[in-house]
Amino acid sequence: MVNFEIKIITLAAKERVIILFIRNERLSFSIDTFISKFEHNFKNNSLMTDKYKSTFWDERYSSEEYVYGTEPNKFFKEQIDNIRSTGRLLLPGEGEGRNAVYAAKCGWSVDAFDQSNQAKSKALQLADKNGVRINYQVNDLNEFSPQKNYYDAVAIVYVHLAAEYRKNFNRKLIDALKVNGRIIIELFSKDQFGKTSGGPQDLNMLYSLDEIKNDFCSFKTILLKEEIINIEEGEKHKGEASVIRFVGEKI
Repeated sequence: MVNFEIKIITLAAKERVIILFIRNERLSFSIDTFISKFEHNFKNNSLMTDKYKSTFWDERYSSEEYVYGTEPNKFFKEQIDNIRSTGRLLLPGEGEGRNAVYAAKCGWSVDAFDQSNQAKSKALQLADKNGVRINYQVNDLNEFSPQKNYYDAVAIVYVHLAAEYRKNFNRKLIDALKVNGRIIIELFSKDQFGKTSGGPQDLNMLYSLDEIKNDFCSFKTILLKEEIINIEEGEKHKGEASVIRFVGEKI
């Protein structure tokens, strides 16, 4: 469970504001926002990860159109293009295959997986349409077991896990990378909470800079920042969003 402290203060304008401290991070919300966004989680006293099982993603990916589009994530594309030589790439939670297909077209040998059979089917269709091959498996994000010291690069693009599972998940990714291998990450930050441009509306599944720093503390940091971007990746990722971007090298 997440340890937190709540304080309610009254501003000069008589507006009451919730000040929420989670893992020493300070977040503030109006009373209305706090009630509308937190009430469901508090009443049910359960992790939102229960919602994001394979059935949820099978339903989301059941339409003919590609939910997040067929073009690669912009940050992923920029960073994978910066790596001088290709090799083996791991893409957990790859969804409908947009990043896997792009990387394969660039010469990478791609292993990808997701919880959804629908996602795999659409990813393989996209690969076939683009004349490339990708190795795509259906696997639970919490149960996968990658080969150690095997990959030249790993990319995590909007793969959100609750804190209870995040560290173990990231540890597996670290073990899977070769020395000098590179990890590329783009995730929604905790400031994404309350925004409608994408991502889970659960602070326990959103990320902070400190969490990324701590999980990858053994890495050489090439880039680490939190920023506001305008995201355009289909109807589910659209608008102003707060994200964390990280590129690191295993040493």
